[in-house]
Amino acid sequence: MHAVDLVPPATGDDWLGLTQQPLDVAAAYAWAVRPSCGAVVVFSGTVRDHATDEAGVLRTGVTALTYEAYLEQAMPKMAEVAHELRRRWPNTGRVIIHHRVGPLHLGDSSVLVVVSAPHRPEAFDAARYGIDAVKASVPIWKLESWDGGSDWGTGAHQPVEPSQVPGA
Repeated sequence: MHAVDLVPPATGDDWLGLTQQPLDVAAAYAWAVRPSCGAVVVFSGTVRDHATDEAGVLRTGVTALTYEAYLEQAMPKMAEVAHELRRRWPNTGRVIIHHRVGPLHLGDSSVLVVVSAPHRPEAFDAARYGIDAVKASVPIWKLESWDGGSDWGTGAHQPVEPSQVPGA
């Protein structure tokens, strides 16, 4: 995995990336603002202190997560998510999909989906689809560490095509 620093694109309205650096929520929000868009929805997924295991049992004491991804596989899938989002919500302004890789601690932002649109209903719906599609489609692996152990792929599933992810 060769993650990169996230720099806004010189052209276009999609800013996609994987990085080992902290996600800059403020920079993503600022980039998403456009004169034609009256709504910007920001979703930031953060590392929490608990999780549910494969049997549905609550596991407390989560201390950290480590994410891994192959840039060559993950970036095209992120682009497919952005394309499908725009197909479903054609008036979307800007789309940001950023994901951290490497070790993360409690409270760190692990994934960022930001969508601007002319009105709030489509911005909320598109952002909800965006995070759901990233979780369902982009091949990113998670190592969860908790008091007394760790495991890869807790809650893992077979990735699906972005077009198969339900929308709002």
